[in-house]
Amino acid sequence: MKWPTFGSNWLLRPSIGLIYDRQLVILSLTLMAIGLVIVSSASIAEGINVGNDPFHFVKRHGIFLVICLVLSVFILQVSMDRWQQFNTALLLFSIVLLVLVLVLGREINGSQRWLPLGPLNVQPAEIAKLALFTFLAGYLVRRQDEVRGQWKGFIKPLAVMGILSVLLLLQPDLGSVVVLFVTTLGMLFLAGARLSQFLSLVGLGLALLLFLVINAPYRMRRVTSFLNPWEDPFGSGYQLTQSLMAFGRGGWFGEGLGNSIQKLEYLPEAHTDFVFAILGEELGFSGVIIVLLLQAWLAFKALHIGQKVLLGGRQYEGYLAMGIGIWFSFQTVVNVGAASGMLPTKGLTLPLVSYGGSSLLVISTAVAILLRIDFEWRRDNMQARQREAS
Repeated sequence: MKWPTFGSNWLLRPSIGLIYDRQLVILSLTLMAIGLVIVSSASIAEGINVGNDPFHFVKRHGIFLVICLVLSVFILQVSMDRWQQFNTALLLFSIVLLVLVLVLGREINGSQRWLPLGPLNVQPAEIAKLALFTFLAGYLVRRQDEVRGQWKGFIKPLAVMGILSVLLLLQPDLGSVVVLFVTTLGMLFLAGARLSQFLSLVGLGLALLLFLVINAPYRMRRVTSFLNPWEDPFGSGYQLTQSLMAFGRGGWFGEGLGNSIQKLEYLPEAHTDFVFAILGEELGFSGVIIVLLLQAWLAFKALHIGQKVLLGGRQYEGYLAMGIGIWFSFQTVVNVGAASGMLPTKGLTLPLVSYGGSSLLVISTAVAILLRIDFEWRRDNMQARQREAS
């Protein structure tokens, strides 16, 4: 067996001879494994507090991962033609769920974001992200000339995003709205929207964000505490100061797996939104860099697959893969930025790592879609080469 050398461009080169991209599979499973280990360590104290079981959240996280793997196998069997055909139906389904969560949803920490389904709590906001991106990819294929040449072609998808955003803000969930906005902006830009349209949308988005922050006292407190968390370390700045302490204790190589102090009820949401801080405390700067590189690689693989299939004439698949890549990269930046004090807290999970069933299921579905896009491209190119050879 010949091992790849440093100069072999192994990160970019397709897995020759294999119908599925082994790099994407191994990368996703590695992030899931890291997430299971860190969630196991970070949730012990919370598990004792909630269910008198130190492995309460570990068991649930493990069940979610098994479901994710089973679901991914099923999603791999669904052709991209089906996603393109039913993307509008998926969007309407997500809107119905967002309405239902406002009526029947479960309120946690002042936000009504979860829809109880038996033992599970489904977060419709996560489904809405994937639904919007699948719809937007189809719209860009159908209305590409309109998007590039007319304002109405540019505004229509923004109106759809606006409907989802209003429903999300009623929960409230500003973090998901920001993810939808940035990813939609990126996909429209890649589709060839004019620079004037792009800049106008950026300006409008910043103005709306400023308005939403000013008119919501709790959001304003988040921003002010983010700018100077040590001004009120036991009030509005408590979570961020505890997170920064975790990173500070980690140093270069960490305190060792399981040796975090901040997870012992000092840092709230240690196994969900702030799991990256516990990772930094236990594995240090070296562990932080490794996980960041893996997350960057995952987003880069999505963008690379999108570019590859776009150049091959598969517009729907290309736009969708690009959208998934932007989504993953931006959500990682927001989660890490919030944990490290570079951005205000937004309540977004770290893809494939943080605890959270809905997020894990939807992001695993997105990864399976990427594998399916790459699979169909490889299959058709292999068939083309075989016809040429014969």
